[in-house]
Amino acid sequence: MKFVIQRVKHASVEVGENIVGKIDQGFMVLIGVSDSDTKEIADKMVKKMCGLRIFEDSEGKTNLDINTVGGSLLLISQFTLYADCKHGNRPSFTSAGKPDFANEMYEYICAQAGQYVSNIQKGIFGAEMKVDLLNDGPFTIILDSDEIIK
Repeated sequence: MKFVIQRVKHASVEVGENIVGKIDQGFMVLIGVSDSDTKEIADKMVKKMCGLRIFEDSEGKTNLDINTVGGSLLLISQFTLYADCKHGNRPSFTSAGKPDFANEMYEYICAQAGQYVSNIQKGIFGAEMKVDLLNDGPFTIILDSDEIIK
C-alpha cells in the first residue's frame, strides 16, 4: 500500500464538471493498493498518516498532527502509484490491485480515517479526476507499507 501525502492549504477533486470533494487545511492523499494488501496493513497506514506531526506549532516547528489543527482529509484512489517503469517507456500496472479489491480497500481506508479525522472528503474510484491543490510548504511524504510495516 502506498500513500502520497501532501500537506495543503486547500484541495479539491473534480469529476466531469462537478467538484466531488473539497477541503481547506489538511492532507490531500493519493492512495495506491496492491493485491497483497490487507485491512491490517490499511489500519497501520491510516494510523501512521493521521499521527504524522507535520503541522507547525506556535514556535514554527512541525510538531502537530492533523487532528490537533482541525485539519481535513481528501482521499483519492491512484492505481498509478504502482507503475513499473523498469522495462521500456510504457509503464506496467500489473502490481496495482485488481479494481474490485482496490475499491473495497479504498473505501475501508476512508472509513478507518474517520476514526481520526472528522472531515473526510473523497474522489470517485475509477473515475477520471482533476485534482487542484495548494501544497503547504511544500510538504509531501510518501508512506509505503513495504518500508514502514514489517
